[in-house]
Amino acid sequence: MTARDTTSVGAPCWVDSWQPDPRAAKDFYGQLFGWTFDDPLPMSPGLDGDYYSARLRGQLVAGIGQAPPLSPPGWLTHIRVDDAGGSLARAERAGGKRLGPGNVGPGGGFAVLADPAGVPFCLRQAGENDGVELADEPNCWAMSSLHTTDVGRAQAFYGAMFGWELKAVPHAAFSLWLRSGRVVAVVTATDGAEVPPHWSVNFAVRDADATAERAVALGGSVLMAPTDTPGFRSAVIRDPQGAVVAVSAATG
Repeated sequence: MTARDTTSVGAPCWVDSWQPDPRAAKDFYGQLFGWTFDDPLPMSPGLDGDYYSARLRGQLVAGIGQAPPLSPPGWLTHIRVDDAGGSLARAERAGGKRLGPGNVGPGGGFAVLADPAGVPFCLRQAGENDGVELADEPNCWAMSSLHTTDVGRAQAFYGAMFGWELKAVPHAAFSLWLRSGRVVAVVTATDGAEVPPHWSVNFAVRDADATAERAVALGGSVLMAPTDTPGFRSAVIRDPQGAVVAVSAATG
């Protein structure tokens, strides 16, 4: 597998979690992954609460912000674009839909939208503080994966939006999203019953079993116990407010 691209326009570049209680989420993930946090930034006009940028060894790795009222907690993946306004208009023409406010968190030119299957994700305009500074290392973002009921429709939408192409992986239940020959994300088919369509976020860890145990001790729960897959041992964790993340430790 080629190295994942997080720096080019058209590549996923940032992940954050919107939570009913960002301070409580900050405490949970800070202890789970060893993150520190910058002083809070205000959310967009019209939204209450704060946004916290997380760091590991002084480098940006993720964010935690205030969820709008009645919005469920969760993790979102941001994709880098040249022009957030123009990209949003293009997404709407391709069947996407704007979901929420913009200009939240570090940098500017930010929009929340859904793809044609209703899966939320974010656009982030390239600029200062527009993405992670550290990834693909323990306690950092490792990969985002689209779980969708219609891979063909997703391929048409994300291909038109970002120039992504699908590459099948032999004997695997997923395919790779490639842009200019480099891996940017993963796609997996779901029937939508047991696993609804969504973008999942995966963090690398040194020990999936120990991370799952620590999550439970901090008030979270384990949705999928640590399991061996080719090259990894992975678990799925729900934080105390209900947001779900995957963690994986390399075994190869």
